Amino acid sequence: MGRGRHAVDPVIIVGAGPVGLTLALALARQQVPSVVLDEGPGKDEPRLARTVVLREDTAALVERLTGVSLDEAGVHWAGWRSMRRKQVTREVRFDDATDPAPLHLAQHVLTGVLRAAVAGQRLVKIAVDSRLDSIEQEPSGVTAHTRGPRGTWWRGSHLVGCDGPRSTVRKLLDIRFPGRTAVERHAVAALRTELPWADEALLHRTPPWRVSGPSAGEVTGRPLPDGVWRLDWLLPPGKDLVTPELLVARIRETLAGWNSGSTPPYELLDTGVHTVHHRLARRWRVGRVFVAGDAAHLLGAFGTQGLDEGLRDADNLAWKLALAWHHGSHEALLDSYQAERRAAVAARLRAADQALPVLRGGAGIRAYVPGTARGHDLLLTDGHLGRGPLGAPGTYDGSPLAPRHLEAEVPVDTPPGAPVEDVRVTAEDGSFVRLRDRLGRGALLVLLIAPGTGVWERRHWVGAGIMPRLAAAVTALPSPAELLVAESYPGAAAHTVLLIRPDGHLVTALDGVRAADLYAAAEATVGGPEGARETSEAGATAGSATK
Repeated sequence: MGRGRHAVDPVIIVGAGPVGLTLALALARQQVPSVVLDEGPGKDEPRLARTVVLREDTAALVERLTGVSLDEAGVHWAGWRSMRRKQVTREVRFDDATDPAPLHLAQHVLTGVLRAAVAGQRLVKIAVDSRLDSIEQEPSGVTAHTRGPRGTWWRGSHLVGCDGPRSTVRKLLDIRFPGRTAVERHAVAALRTELPWADEALLHRTPPWRVSGPSAGEVTGRPLPDGVWRLDWLLPPGKDLVTPELLVARIRETLAGWNSGSTPPYELLDTGVHTVHHRLARRWRVGRVFVAGDAAHLLGAFGTQGLDEGLRDADNLAWKLALAWHHGSHEALLDSYQAERRAAVAARLRAADQALPVLRGGAGIRAYVPGTARGHDLLLTDGHLGRGPLGAPGTYDGSPLAPRHLEAEVPVDTPPGAPVEDVRVTAEDGSFVRLRDRLGRGALLVLLIAPGTGVWERRHWVGAGIMPRLAAAVTALPSPAELLVAESYPGAAAHTVLLIRPDGHLVTALDGVRAADLYAAAEATVGGPEGARETSEAGATAGSATK
């Protein structure tokens, strides 16, 4: 941390997986340097049986930080189908405009995209073959020691453990990690073949063909590029050994079952056993040290994706660390990381715990209840597609940063604390961009809804109507903010003003230019009057230095 007003030491990130690399890029976007301690050699083993599914918001985050389209790195599902025995019980077709498709890609491909972006980023340093073995904290910063060929001491303003389920950071901080072990086990195979459903993912429950070996009666197929598929067979509870012979038999039976009894040609590329644990760290912050991603939580039953939540951790923490790094730590702002993210993940774990006895508890009387199978299909579809309590992104409606008692607050289709819609906006330089393009730059976003502005050049309306008053109110805010204009926003009337956090979550919507309410909301968003005063003073200092 800085000696004086500003930090001079980088943020130390432990772990060079997708979450750690994403955090480093997110900090660099906000002009914060970092050093990433990678205990490996700096490259990842290709494993097609180890894949991830990114939802719309997390895929957009990676693309925004890397400047790379992920369209060719993975497959956007054309559709989804649920099957039970011989019947199709549910079909979903994806439409980019209203229902964006999940993106499925190999994890090593995703990590490669992130590594390439980091390699071109001057504010990020990767230290390979660096295994953490101690952490020391002081009021002014953090010191970490690594062992190995390049063992040394590292000095940082803060440290973030993104070092996975067996996190050394979490253990050094003596943070408990309670939860459930082996909630689900899957036999996994990646193979190149042709299936009747091109680019469609599917979940088949209780398939009608005979299954070799122990089975819980559920198989999932998800497409990857180049004609490759990842197939997962749910295994019954226990530790039954999945032998190569048993897996090959399972592959042949499944492919034949999906192809009218005839096994098509296939090339087996990779195999594995995927075990799902559900755990949640008791604490996510101890002083200047934080945990994120699998170091903070494990989830994944029913098709849910733990990496999605890890990337959301990085997005949430980055802008708060950036404010602390540039303008001085404000405890309420940094504490809000744990309050917001832990609550969001805990809600998903509670939903999974409630669904476990329903979906995995055996038949019993539920087998005779009308509509039960349809309800099960809907729950599983929600998990796989990132919807509902099992899969949807969390909201921060109970955040300690949420403003209170705003007289001019009005409802829009996005509740306070939820991620905003990605509408087209006009930036301050007059260019048309997507709203998400402006996220993660360290500034709050103030969005005015002004029908008609999209058809006129900015110079015609920037000085008209309420724009001068709003521009003056934005300039006076206690934290840096960018003013944007949109033709429309779902559920918002003309002249509605939206305040949006740097990570894309809505703070509030106000009825017109209400300078006092806008100021109060912005002040709460950066942690209250103390955080607002620090950022305002730093902004004034920076402004006077450039005059």
